Amino acid sequence: MRSRAGRRSAAAVAGAAASLVLLPVLAVTLGVAAAGTAPWSRVAGSGWLPLTITTLQLLALTLLGSVVLGTGLAWLTTAYRFPGRRALSWLLVLPTAVPGYILGLVWSSLLAYPGPVQTGWRALLGEQAPFPPVRTLPVAAAVLTLTLYPYVYLLARVSFRNQAATPYGAARTLGLRPLQAARRVVLPLSRPALAAGGLLVALETLSDFATVQYFGVDTLSVGIYQVWRGQFDRPAATVLALLVLLLALALLAGERWLRRGARFSPSVRDTTPMSPVRLSGAAGWAATGVCSVVLLAAVGVPLVTLLLWSTTTPLRGSGGSFDPAFLTAAANSVLLAGQVAVAVVVLAMLLVHAARVDARRRVQLAVSATVSGYAVPAPVLAVGALLVLAAARTGLDRLGLPGGGPLVTGSVAALVVVYTARFLALGYTSTEARLTAVSPALTGAALSLGARPRRVLTGVHLPLARSGVAVAAVLVAVDALKELPIVLLLRPFGFDTLAVRVWQLAADSRYEMAGLPALAIVVVAMVPVVLLFRVDDDTELTAGPVRPLRTSEPDAVLVGVAR
Repeated sequence: MRSRAGRRSAAAVAGAAASLVLLPVLAVTLGVAAAGTAPWSRVAGSGWLPLTITTLQLLALTLLGSVVLGTGLAWLTTAYRFPGRRALSWLLVLPTAVPGYILGLVWSSLLAYPGPVQTGWRALLGEQAPFPPVRTLPVAAAVLTLTLYPYVYLLARVSFRNQAATPYGAARTLGLRPLQAARRVVLPLSRPALAAGGLLVALETLSDFATVQYFGVDTLSVGIYQVWRGQFDRPAATVLALLVLLLALALLAGERWLRRGARFSPSVRDTTPMSPVRLSGAAGWAATGVCSVVLLAAVGVPLVTLLLWSTTTPLRGSGGSFDPAFLTAAANSVLLAGQVAVAVVVLAMLLVHAARVDARRRVQLAVSATVSGYAVPAPVLAVGALLVLAAARTGLDRLGLPGGGPLVTGSVAALVVVYTARFLALGYTSTEARLTAVSPALTGAALSLGARPRRVLTGVHLPLARSGVAVAAVLVAVDALKELPIVLLLRPFGFDTLAVRVWQLAADSRYEMAGLPALAIVVVAMVPVVLLFRVDDDTELTAGPVRPLRTSEPDAVLVGVAR
């Protein structure tokens, strides 16, 4: 860094970005402290303890299911060859394109009493044949597992592929069976990746409040929405948001504890990757069947169901025009997603640039705080943002300035700001991942030749990170399209997105009407998943040596891409 102005600019950008993420968290903490003990009494009376217990049970079941399913599928597609393995290895990522509230909508409708599953059950076994209860916590956890396991699958798969063959081969030579060798040698080396994947699953489960409601499960996030929107009790909702935040912090601490003393990279002396073993006959087809069943439940059945709903439900109004509510929601979604994508990539690029040209500790800490914003659950972010907006309104009113009302009642601008805080980590990791291949010496050389930081940004960093910026823009836009908790709590009156439209129609039990907006979300979300994860694994596994991982990988890249 050569100029004082450039140093100030970098610090200002990093500080503003960190404030954007941390301010809502601080507002929740201060809001609870300022409210006194009265909200705690109301929350206790409304049953915060059962909500907390249910949340913990849901977390435990979803974590267990996602880790077992994600790790098992990752090991199956990495250690063995079987029919269809190449395609299935990347198709198993597709469930990330199906939001939990859409998967829950489909399965709750199919499994309901008038649905095709129970209808067929009664036709086969008689009208009085008992059917397992559907609206239960285990079923909700199973649905969340189907949509969240790719987080573990992706990170575990990268870890398996980057392990050298020697330890596993030595274990097999000593007489251990394949699964025993994997459990005693491969899994311990993959502990950091599994912990990171499990953390993402837990944080997403903690943020969800739509999927669980389809199955009659009340969690802390559901309590926040009901208390805030139903009872208009802001202090009590803030207390519940603090409980969710504390759970998120406990999960972060647990993930750090699991990483303790773990190695993140293989030895550079052994660069031979594990070679997959061919499964022939019934074993090979059984492996294909397992992967296919998971894909069928997580993607195939939802897609076919949504397609049938979309084509059989009248899409036109009485005047023959196309459903105006759908068109309005689609336009709002595109408008919001586009604005958020632009805001995030611009701020992410400035952050990456600031981190590379200014190595001062406070700048690096501010960037780290910004990136860790993914750990803040969406309901906490929304409640904190509402408290900040309310304080801003009070300040404007005291100064006699107009515009305070729309801040609290909601505005698209406020939504864009909160979305930016939510997805900034995604934009930063995607952009920064592209620049990790560029030596910092290049930045230093440009500065030493007299180039000003702004010139380094436009002439060096931006051209080199162009592909990463494009990827970040697409991923952020898709995630903004799928986002539900924040827009439900902060949206202006009458502002519906596709996600809100799905939620409203499902709440009114008009499942088939929700088919078209839900299908639009899933199809758009599948585009980046297909483009980014369709790779030729066989070439990578047989031709290249083990690539040592940097400490910022694989978490930084895959966390960003997989969200």
